[in-house]
Order: sequence, then structure tokens, then C-alpha cells
Amino acid sequence: MSVDLKEIGQRIFERRRELRYTQEQLAEKMEVSVQMVSNLERGNKAIRIDNLVALSEILDVSTDYILTGRRSPEAEGDLAGKINSLDEKSYQMLSAFVDYCLDKNE
Repeated sequence: MSVDLKEIGQRIFERRRELRYTQEQLAEKMEVSVQMVSNLERGNKAIRIDNLVALSEILDVSTDYILTGRRSPEAEGDLAGKINSLDEKSYQMLSAFVDYCLDKNE
């Protein structure tokens, strides 16, 4: 298995944007330079283990998600709980959307 630093960087970038953090804010929270965050997001540098742990806590995702893109079982359980609380119409719409996405990825 090879590690793709650009994919890791893309996941970091996307999650940072979801949380509406600037690179400066993330760097401050991680206690690293803005240049370091920029390099991570562009896939120019590998992340040290201590920074990976801090980053996963700050971004509220697992280290596994940052490194591989796989969500943790806990995250999947949270999503399942949200899906189960949908009304029937919303559930059907979500189901159709998931089918569409799966067909698109084939």
C-alpha cells in the first residue's frame, strides 16, 4: 500500500474548509507554521505522528480518515442514527441520492 500525500492533503483541506478554519487558524491550533499547513494540504510534506494526532483532534476526524479516507465505525454509526431519524420522504430522497452516487462511481 502506498501513501498518497496529495490525497491526504486534500482530505485535510476539505475538512478544514468544512469547519470554516483558515490555514492561519488551523496552524495556530496545531502550534505549527502556516507554511506547514500549506505544505500538508498541497501534499508537499508528510505529517509527523504527533501532528497527525493533534490534527485529527482539531478536525474531529480519525487519524485513519486523514491517512486513508476510511471513516471510523463510530462515524458510520452516527450517520446511521441520523438516517434512521429521517421522515419517510427524506429517507427515500436520500436512498435515491445514494443509488445515484453508487451508479456514478461504477
